[in-house]
Amino acid sequence: MLSSLIAAVTAADIPADTPPSSLADVLAGIPDPRDPRGVRYSLPEVLAVLVCAVVAGSRTFTMIAEWAADAARSRPVTGSGQVPVLSTLHRISTLVDADAVEKALHAWIRAQVATEAIAIDGKEVRGAKNGNGSRVFLMAALTHESGCVIGQEAIGEKTNEIPHFPILLDQLGDLTGVTVTADALHTQHEHAEDLHERGAHYVFTVKRNQPGLHDRIASQTWASRPVQHTLIEKAHGRITTWSITCQPAQDWIGFPHAAQTIRLTRDRVDLRTGDRTRESVYAITSLPPHQASPARLAALIRGHWTIENRLHWVRDVTFDEDRSQIRTGNGPRLMAVLRNLAISIHRAAGATNIAAATRAAMRNPDTARHLTGL
Repeated sequence: MLSSLIAAVTAADIPADTPPSSLADVLAGIPDPRDPRGVRYSLPEVLAVLVCAVVAGSRTFTMIAEWAADAARSRPVTGSGQVPVLSTLHRISTLVDADAVEKALHAWIRAQVATEAIAIDGKEVRGAKNGNGSRVFLMAALTHESGCVIGQEAIGEKTNEIPHFPILLDQLGDLTGVTVTADALHTQHEHAEDLHERGAHYVFTVKRNQPGLHDRIASQTWASRPVQHTLIEKAHGRITTWSITCQPAQDWIGFPHAAQTIRLTRDRVDLRTGDRTRESVYAITSLPPHQASPARLAALIRGHWTIENRLHWVRDVTFDEDRSQIRTGNGPRLMAVLRNLAISIHRAAGATNIAAATRAAMRNPDTARHLTGL
């Protein structure tokens, strides 16, 4: 992965279909929905303010306007030297084509980071509402290696994630050799076939929503097989031992392109109370043993689970997303995309604590400008 999202690349290194290497170029390509008569600020200028403010931890349009006013004291934030006021920021954010912004920014992030494994998972933005009053559901694609968000798909209120899975994959470009991890909701024959056709592999969790498949995997000879990989962690007052066992997937397992079945067991000891718990999770993968050892499969499964901490938790806690009251026009979608971008920019710059990184950027407006190249 690049050490910085603003690292330079040469023109010879860029394929013809690669998005611009500059974030400013990306913002300049977003269509402006406004009537050009009477426009005071260009759309790229306003979008740059929004991006930098969210990178600095701004959670609301009011905070964004305050950040812009503070930042303008050290350096102009627009070409005219004037600062967009709250009403301007709010109006433009609700009018701009959130879908175009989303595709452009995520394509730009994808061009900056290496991708070997992608976690796909969805969540509801609980406090926000779409312009028509419907709830906001978003399904994101996160790289295991960098923790950067490289794609996102809006889910209709009267549907679920399953039919949107291939649409999100379409956003991600060439998936040849990439491993996609997903929870049990996406353990679907159609998804396995789709990934195979794209040249990708899958690691899917198997639960009771697929009772036949779950029972067939659970009925295999696990007790007679030795543990093949173990990992011990001590954190948060607990000792957790992860143990994984894998075996070849027989034809009677009945799942497309399955190469291995997996049992991952978690034994946890609470150091304060002495309580012990054990949980076993089953999974299935198209990765054959010579491509994925037990240690690699354990890392992929646990890496998928970290999407809750590395993305959902950060958006909920650091950016207070679940209590967001942004409910007008395209505002909820736009803010969700900007949060994804901010998380990705901080991660690509080496941040491990996004809350601390945003606080540092809030204290010094030039930090956000440097990180984004804006």
